[in-house]
Amino acid sequence: MAIDLGSLMDRSLAIYTSDHKSVMSMNLFVALLCACIIIGHLLEKTRWMNESITALVIGLGTGAVILLATARRSSHILVFSEDLFFIYLLPPIIFNAGFQVKKKQFFRNFMTIMLFGAVGTLISFTIISLGAIHFFKKMNIGTLEIGDYLAIGAIFAATDSVCTLQVLNQDETPLLYSLVFGEGVVNDATSVVLFKAIQSFDLSHNNSSIALQFLGNFMYLFIASTMLGVLVGLLSAYIIKKLYIGRNSTDREVALMILMAYLSYMLAELLYLSGILTVFFCGIVMSHYTWHNVTERSRVTTKHAFATLSFVAETFIFLYVGMDALDIEKWSVVSDSPGKSVGVSAILLGLVIVGRAAFVFPLSFLSNLTKKSPYEKLDLRQQVTIWWAGLMRGAVSMALAYNQFTSFGHTKLHGNAIMITSTITVVLFSTIVFGLLTKPLVRILLPPSERLSRMVSSEPCTPKSFTVPLLGNGHDSEANHRNENVSRPNSLRMLLTAPSYTVHDCWRKFDDTFMRPVFGGRGFVPVVPGEPLEQSVGQWQ
Repeated sequence: MAIDLGSLMDRSLAIYTSDHKSVMSMNLFVALLCACIIIGHLLEKTRWMNESITALVIGLGTGAVILLATARRSSHILVFSEDLFFIYLLPPIIFNAGFQVKKKQFFRNFMTIMLFGAVGTLISFTIISLGAIHFFKKMNIGTLEIGDYLAIGAIFAATDSVCTLQVLNQDETPLLYSLVFGEGVVNDATSVVLFKAIQSFDLSHNNSSIALQFLGNFMYLFIASTMLGVLVGLLSAYIIKKLYIGRNSTDREVALMILMAYLSYMLAELLYLSGILTVFFCGIVMSHYTWHNVTERSRVTTKHAFATLSFVAETFIFLYVGMDALDIEKWSVVSDSPGKSVGVSAILLGLVIVGRAAFVFPLSFLSNLTKKSPYEKLDLRQQVTIWWAGLMRGAVSMALAYNQFTSFGHTKLHGNAIMITSTITVVLFSTIVFGLLTKPLVRILLPPSERLSRMVSSEPCTPKSFTVPLLGNGHDSEANHRNENVSRPNSLRMLLTAPSYTVHDCWRKFDDTFMRPVFGGRGFVPVVPGEPLEQSVGQWQ
């Protein structure tokens, strides 16, 4: 009996110790998140720093302190978890991107965005993969197979334009912001879809049909993921419109929106689709229909709730990456060949730069050929900004690298360890060095005076500027939609010279005739008894 009691006490003590360590870890991360927010706010007006770099630097400093405190014996608190990233942190960031996007600019430049985000990513993937095969086989870094080299292309084709988007202003440079923002989301989705397609194929036996099968699988994942996001978004709009839960409980209404958004992502992962694409387009559809079906209090709550969750998750990711970069277990495997590790990192960084330039400038030239207005064309300085925006690599690259080269957070295989540490090096270097130079570079290429002139001239006085946008501009006001006789400068002349049938025109008629009567949206929100009459929501644009 004494032996059983002692064993029980030992087990209870072990559980208590484990729980205590978990509580300490959570306290550390919460305190660091608070520090990132405060320091980021204090450095907001500086010329060099931004919140992403601030969180990364704080994570590096904290990791160094922990290593010194544990005498380099333990680094478990620094282990990067791809499940934590893909399941909990990435969904709110991508959903908020779709929910808050200014749809007028996004869909106006949709073809250019898809050109950069999809076609450009494929070009970058090809160059990085071929370069990795050419250089790494000569360096003899380890036993890497053809699937590993293709995975490297997908890993380093995933951009992270957060630093650039924090500098750009979508009101001052709407065209540039929408291109960088839209391309970033489509690029991440394309990279993940490519990565999953590579893992699902047996590339050890090459044949003539493998390329067609790979392309077909890629297109299936891309289209199916998009359609799933649209369907879940429409389902949420229909449920909330029919039940109108907000009459009795705003909390239930907000909770249903959040859970339906997260459900779209998890359904995509369950069906082996791209959760990034699914949740992004779910956010766009929910902002166009569902958001207008809820009460005004729920609108305010959901808009700030989604933005807050996205901000915290984004800060958490950069903090997490910074701490994990100093995990001693990974670096100890490659400590016998530091020169080779540095060489691999330099080659990967060079391939990223070349691969980015190989599609930005040629595709910009092709895009300009389809534009009639000079204000819609991309000049050389804007092209350089877009090229620079995609040079940074972030948590998506790290998560994919962990998925390909390890299953336990670290690896003892020399080749895999070199790829993990090289990925960390590229992410840190590109984020800190390129990120620090982003703000001054944008100020040089796009001075404030020119941004103001572009903001004024971005809507030229042409008939096209008065056509109705495909899905509206963010959560725009319905005043113009309810009153078609709103006075505008030269509106009659513009109306007479405008084409009768355009894509935007056809979509608006289809939306008003078929979609809104079923799924709601602007103009279909009943008034709740006791609640102030709902006015225009143009303040949330």
